[in-house]
Amino acid sequence: MKAAVIYKKGEMPKYAEFATPIPQNENEILLSVKAVAITNLDKAKASGKHYSSENKNHQSGTLIGSDGIGLLEDGTRVYARGITGTIAEKAVVEKNRMVKLPEGISNAVAAAMPNAIAGSAMALRFRAGIQPGETVLINGATGFTGQMAIQIAQYYGAKNIIVTGRNEKTLQSLLELGANEIISLQQDDESIVKQLKEIHQNTPIAIILDYLWGHSAELIFTALKGNGSFTNKVRFVSIGSISGENIQLSSGILRSVDLQLSGSGLGSWTKEEVKLLLSEILPEMFLLAAQKKLTVNIEEISLIDIEKMWNKEVSDGKRLVVNI
Repeated sequence: MKAAVIYKKGEMPKYAEFATPIPQNENEILLSVKAVAITNLDKAKASGKHYSSENKNHQSGTLIGSDGIGLLEDGTRVYARGITGTIAEKAVVEKNRMVKLPEGISNAVAAAMPNAIAGSAMALRFRAGIQPGETVLINGATGFTGQMAIQIAQYYGAKNIIVTGRNEKTLQSLLELGANEIISLQQDDESIVKQLKEIHQNTPIAIILDYLWGHSAELIFTALKGNGSFTNKVRFVSIGSISGENIQLSSGILRSVDLQLSGSGLGSWTKEEVKLLLSEILPEMFLLAAQKKLTVNIEEISLIDIEKMWNKEVSDGKRLVVNI
C-alpha cells in the first residue's frame, strides 16, 4: 500500500510503498482510509519532539497519523483512532474507538475536526466545567483549534468570548465566528495587560483556554493578579505551548486570586472522559457540522503530495487534510 513514512527523526515523511498492517486480535480491524488531517500533534510526534514519542526509532520506517476517516468492510463510514499510522491507504484501528459519521459531512471536514474538538471540548467540559453565561478567554484563537474552540464555547453557553492572537486579519474574522472581543498580541505588554484587566473588571473571566503558553500566558497571569480583595474563580487550562514550554509565575499571583491551573492533553484525560469523547462529544459535533452549524476551514491535498506539502503554512487558520 502507499503511505506517508518517516525513516529518520526530523525528516519529512516520504510517499512510499509500505506493508499493509495486519490486525492482531479480535478488537482490531482494518480500515480503508479516506481522509486524515495533519495536526501540530502529528508533526511533533513525527519529529520526536512530543512527549509521547521521544524514544521512537524510525530506522525501519514508521507510519504517521493518529486518526482518520475511512470505510469498514461493509461500507460504513467512520472516524477512528489508529493503532498503526493513518496517513496510509490502510490502517489498523480499534473496534471500540470508532464513531459512525452522519450523512451530510464530507470525509475531509470530518477528518479535520476530532483533534480540535479534543483540544477544546475536553478542556471546556472536564477541566474547566463550563457553565452557561460564563466569560471565556481563548489565548491563541487564530489557529484552527482556536476557531473551533470559539464555536464550541458558544455552543456550551459562554456569554462572552474574548480572543487573542497575532494575525490581525484572522482576529477580525473571529468576530463572525462568535467572539465578542479581540486582543491583539502585537501590542506592547502594558497595553495587553491593561486591556485584559479592563475586560476582567467588567465581565470577570471564568475560563482561560491557553494554546500558546510562553510570554502571553505570563501577561494573562499578571492581569489576573488580585489586590487583596475577594476574587472570582478562574480556571486556566493549558492546551498548547506554541510560544514556549516554560514561563515565570509569581507565587504572589497564585495567592492573590482564586486560580485553578490545569492541563488538557494526552495522558491527562481519564478513561471515562475519553469514552464520552467518542460516544457523546464527537457524534454531537459531527452532526452540528453536517447541519452547517459549525464552520470548519480546511485545505485539501492528495497523499502523493505529502512530501512537498508537509511543512506548508496553511493560511487563515485552516487545517490541512490529506485525501487518500
